[in-house]
Amino acid sequence: MAEKPTLKLYNTLTREKADFTPIDAKNVRMYVCGPTVYDFAHIGNARPVIVFDVLNRLLRHVYGAENVTYVRNITDVDDKINARALRDYPGLPLNDAIRRVTEKTETQFIEDAKALGCLDPDVQPRATENIVQMVEIIQTLIDKGHAYVATGSEGKEVLFSTGSMADYGALSKRKLEDQQAGARVAVEEHKHNPADFVLWKQSAENEPGWDASFTVEGVSQSIFGRPGWHIECSAMSGRYLGDVFDIHGGGLDLIFPHHENEIAQSRCAHGTPVMANVWMHNGFLQVEGRKMSKSEGNFVTIAELLHSDVFGGRKWPGEVLRLAMLMTHYREPIDFSIKRLEEAERILKRWNLVAEQHAPANDAALDGEVLDALADDLDMSKVVARLHALAKETEGSAERLAASLKFLGLWFPSAAWRKDEPVLQDDLKAAIDALVEMRLEMLKAKNFAEADKIRDQLVAQGIQLKDGKDPATGERVTTWEVKR
Repeated sequence: MAEKPTLKLYNTLTREKADFTPIDAKNVRMYVCGPTVYDFAHIGNARPVIVFDVLNRLLRHVYGAENVTYVRNITDVDDKINARALRDYPGLPLNDAIRRVTEKTETQFIEDAKALGCLDPDVQPRATENIVQMVEIIQTLIDKGHAYVATGSEGKEVLFSTGSMADYGALSKRKLEDQQAGARVAVEEHKHNPADFVLWKQSAENEPGWDASFTVEGVSQSIFGRPGWHIECSAMSGRYLGDVFDIHGGGLDLIFPHHENEIAQSRCAHGTPVMANVWMHNGFLQVEGRKMSKSEGNFVTIAELLHSDVFGGRKWPGEVLRLAMLMTHYREPIDFSIKRLEEAERILKRWNLVAEQHAPANDAALDGEVLDALADDLDMSKVVARLHALAKETEGSAERLAASLKFLGLWFPSAAWRKDEPVLQDDLKAAIDALVEMRLEMLKAKNFAEADKIRDQLVAQGIQLKDGKDPATGERVTTWEVKR
């Protein structure tokens, strides 16, 4: 069995990659922000689901499955949910309509995650199941001078006082004074500081809410209301993982304000120097070279990709979507395209046809180089190169390939890949083309170190690259040939 590697993870908080040392190796804890269940998850939502599933698998392998707790929440209270419920079920009482929206959307999300080859998290809490914990944290923040009650245009609110935290903005590297400049102070005069954010807000009679009482300077104030977005994750992570835990993950778009405000609430409530020791964020996703949006006409859900013909005129297997996401390093941007999916499918088919000679029962045959690459901040470019090499070798390599694919959630033997369909002659070419495309993405993102790694890996396999420019567009193009 391959030796268990030492993990190195990039920490957004420190902007450095460093050895990962858990607080307690017998209790390794990770929290990842899950979906807000007002609509079916789109393909951009799939990226953190897949990335942190791979990290969860790696943590379970290194520390033992029984010693890892992975929490991914469900946000089922949010103003977007209220709006969707009113739109879709206008004839129902609002609470009944909300339940219809959230139950349907949550069920679809869980099905999508399974179809993408993801393991279930150990805990998947709903925000509505943790209201008591939210109210308790808010009261603690009031008691410690980090929160206050004010009356805005829509009623009473409990607000976090950003000015009460000396190093607010450390994750996003935003200074509080920079946020104040240009803020619309006149619109929100009830705030002590324009950057102050909502912990609890009053609900109107036709809005969902909970009875809550907050004591301010010895006087109790009852506010029938609902929580702000950020306090939900502070309550759920604290309840299931403790005041300080090992890893907090999510998309790059969550760094500010969501994760910044989570940190502020949790640290100030618990009196801790950090909320999580390591903060990890996956990069943005475009679709066919453009930002995904409904106005652009390129907004596509996971369910649509899996079950309909809206993207490329066909359905795409979950394992193909998974590999298409993993072929780019998790911190780099992805251009999600039909071409990428076709490449992923050809590569995955070839790997599985080679690997199905062996069906490993456990991780005993895991390839050491695959594990080492994963341990280096989930370096999937190295992993992909190694899997290609295993698919070419003969003696003993098929078993290591099969075990590695199973470990990565990419093991889909004969039932998923039709045996009567021969291996395409251009499978190896497609695999090399995919690595070349990955390198071009790295160069566009100015990630020259990763681009050089891919080039060196190809050279080591006898593939020579030649860079040039497209005479028509001036864009960089790369050709390759097998060295004689």
